[in-house]
Amino acid sequence: MKQYTAQNLVIHPGNSADSDVIVAVTPENAGWETINFQARRLAAGKSWVFQSGANELALVLLGGVVDVASNRGAWQGVGGRVDVFAGLPHALYLPPHTDFTVSAVTDCEFAVTWVASAAEHAPVLVTPADVKVEIRGGDHATRQINQIMPPGFPCERLVVVEVYTPGGNWSSYPPHKHDVHVTDADGRLVQADLDETYYYKIDRPEGYALQRVYTDADSPLQKAGYPIDAVVVARNDDVVLIPEGYHPVSSPVGYTTYYLNVLAGSAQSLAAVDDPEFAWVKGSYQSRDPRVPIYPVDAGQILP
Repeated sequence: MKQYTAQNLVIHPGNSADSDVIVAVTPENAGWETINFQARRLAAGKSWVFQSGANELALVLLGGVVDVASNRGAWQGVGGRVDVFAGLPHALYLPPHTDFTVSAVTDCEFAVTWVASAAEHAPVLVTPADVKVEIRGGDHATRQINQIMPPGFPCERLVVVEVYTPGGNWSSYPPHKHDVHVTDADGRLVQADLDETYYYKIDRPEGYALQRVYTDADSPLQKAGYPIDAVVVARNDDVVLIPEGYHPVSSPVGYTTYYLNVLAGSAQSLAAVDDPEFAWVKGSYQSRDPRVPIYPVDAGQILP
C-alpha cells in the first residue's frame, strides 16, 4: 500500500514526455489499479492516434472541436465550447478494442480516461443536449454538476461528471467518501469502493482551490496503517487523487472552480456516505446560490 501525502496526492502538469499531454495519471503514479487519465492539447490540423485495448474509454472536450475516426464509427465536429466555462460539454464513449484518431478542427483541449473492461457496449456520442444539469446543495455549498456519464450510463465501470463551484462556496460537501463496497440487508448498494480523479480548471490563471482528503476507521488504508489527512492546493491543470477518504473542496472568493471527476471501482455508481459529523449541514440550507448555472442552460435540462 502507498502512503499518501499532501505532495503526492497532487499530480502537476508537465509530467509527460509527450508535449501534447498537459497532465497524466497512470495507475503507477496514482498507486491504484483503475483509472488512467490524460488532459491533452492538439493544434488545429494535428492528429492523435490511440488504441483503447482492453479498456473502455471516455473522451471529453474541454474546448475546441475535433473529428474522430475509428473502427467503430466516425463522428464529425465533436465539441464547440471555447473552454469549460463557456458551455456544456461534448463527450465520446468508446468500448474496448477501439482504434481511433482524433483530428483537431480547431486548437483544442480534451481529457481522455480509460479503465480495464471486459464488457462490450456500443460507442456513445454525448452532446450538450444529452447532459443533465444538477444544482446541488445550498447556501455556500451550492454547485453545478454536469452529468456526462452518470450512474446508469451504458458502460461497465466509468462515471464522469463536471462540477462548478462559485467563489466562496464549497463542493463535495458535506464531506463524503466511497472507499468500501457496502450493501444493505436487501442487497442495495450503500457505498461503492471507487477511485477518483479531480482535474482542475480555475477561471483566472492565478486562482486555486483547496481540497482536504482524510480517512476514517473504516478505510482499508487506515486499517493497514496508512491513514490520510492532507490539505492540498489545486491550481490550473492539476489532478488531485482520491484513493480513499472524504474529500471536500473550497473555492476562494472571486474565483469559479471547475473540476472534471472520473470515478471507477466496484460499481458503476456514485454511492457514497457523508461524514456523520458534518451530515447535519444538509438540513440547514436556506437558499440556493443564483450564480449557478454559470452559463445559460436549457430549463428542461436542469434536474428538479
